[in-house]
Amino acid sequence: MRNWKKYTLEFLSIFVAVISAFTLNNWNDNRNDRNAENKILTEINNGLEKDIADIKLNESGHKTGVRAVRYFRNMIAGKPVAKDSVMTHYLSLTRDFVSIQNVSGYETLKSRGLELIENDSLRTKIVLLYEYYYNVLRKLEEEYYELQFQENYFKEINSSIAPNFEFDTGKRITGIITPLELEPDREKVLLSYLWKIEKNRSFILQYYTEVQTKIEQLSAEIKIELGE
Repeated sequence: MRNWKKYTLEFLSIFVAVISAFTLNNWNDNRNDRNAENKILTEINNGLEKDIADIKLNESGHKTGVRAVRYFRNMIAGKPVAKDSVMTHYLSLTRDFVSIQNVSGYETLKSRGLELIENDSLRTKIVLLYEYYYNVLRKLEEEYYELQFQENYFKEINSSIAPNFEFDTGKRITGIITPLELEPDREKVLLSYLWKIEKNRSFILQYYTEVQTKIEQLSAEIKIELGE
């Protein structure tokens, strides 16, 4: 009987020690995971703040492009325009942009495993932003044919506008002759290009607004998750 009690106590002692060690190890793993999650969420959020700044920069560029369209449309219509800003608008008219996204935090998350983010809703929104919205934005800016303004429109537009430029003795552009001297058919083609540029820039500006809203919402949820 005494041996039985002795063995029972020894077994219970070993059992408790094993369970305690397992529980402690599991607690340490969970704590490490939560620390890693917080660090990654912080990194993602810092990247989102930079993304908003990049988006606003591209938005500003597209809005400048829209103003350039209206500037040259007014010029074609014979309306008064500021001639000293002609080259600024000329450069902005067909300028393209690239989509810059700060994805280091998201790449770190993928390497550690998406399930590291415990909040299912938050995890889904992170994946959706980076895998869908950012990819669409990049494709629109860099691959969508209609939005490649320099490639599609510059040559034709330049052939219409350049003959009206004024040059100094050093062959530098100093201004432009107004109203523009254009054949009726050439004027219609030029106006159609200006229309397409304006519509396509307006289209991508709408998408930029949508993406920026998604970024701001995700950033707010991350801050809540981090307890900020």
